[in-house]
Formats: sequence, C-alpha cells, structure tokens
Amino acid sequence: MATVTELKSALKEALESRGALAQLKARIRAEVFNALDDKSEPRPPLPRENMLINELIREYLEFNKYRYTASVLTAESGQPEVPLDRQFIANELNVVEDASASSVPLLYGLLSHFLSSGEKGGKVFLKRSGASEPMDRAVRPAGDARRLGVPETHPAGKSGAEPFVLQGGYR
Repeated sequence: MATVTELKSALKEALESRGALAQLKARIRAEVFNALDDKSEPRPPLPRENMLINELIREYLEFNKYRYTASVLTAESGQPEVPLDRQFIANELNVVEDASASSVPLLYGLLSHFLSSGEKGGKVFLKRSGASEPMDRAVRPAGDARRLGVPETHPAGKSGAEPFVLQGGYR
C-alpha cells in the first residue's frame, strides 16, 4: 500500500510530465497578480516604444502558448487587452514581410534579420531611442494609432528609411 508521500510524489511527477504543473503555477501567479492589482489607480501613459515592444513580446508568448505569462504582461504593463494589428506593428517598425514570414511572430523575423546581418560581418549601430518623439510615419489602422497616442493623419512612407524584408524559415 502506497503512503501519502508516495502518492503526492507520483501525482507531482505525473503533472510535471504533462506540463500541467507549470501551467497551474503560472495560472495561480496570474490570478494572484490580478487580485492584487489596484485598478482604481490610473496607470501612466505607455510610451510608444514600450507599447510596440510589449506587442512583440505578447505575440511571441501567445505563439508559444505562454498564455498565462502573456496575460500577466498585459495586466502588469497596462497594455490594451486587444492586441495591435500585426500589419500596423510591421509598418511602425518599417518591416516588409514575405508570405512565409507571416506564420511566425515578428520577433523571430527581427532576430533572424539581425543574426544574418552579423554573419556577414556587419554590425548594427544602435542609438538611444527617441521615446519622447512623436511617431509620424505610416498610415495607421483606426484605433491602433490612438492607443499609441499618435495622430492618424500623417502620410505613409515619411520616414526616409528603406524597409527591410523579413523572410520565413525561422523554425
């Protein structure tokens, strides 16, 4: 006859092997966070760079089925519940995708682009973000620009930088 300790151990192993234990822990963390989150206190406005980065991360998390982690990110960051349109994000990042790239998160394509740039010996020059500068390029789908705090009246292609093309085959 099995002892209580042996039963607990067997149950824990079974839950771990199916991945259910990690899901339960993540769900509990998300529920605890939601219970502790003070919704009566307004959040500060989310800078546009943060909004775009959070969307890239959210798309990655949801693609990999890290749904509870994505829900915590959304709640904690103040990101809108409704995701930004993927094409809107690609336009804001000055990215053009080929057909095969659209099946994976934009983050995979961006990483692939920069990794392949490094293989060619080229370095990418990074500069400080203009977090306070308004975004003024690309036609924006209704609502997405408002969520970023950006006017919707600027014409597309005003940035002057050539878009880079994301190609598939990341996984």
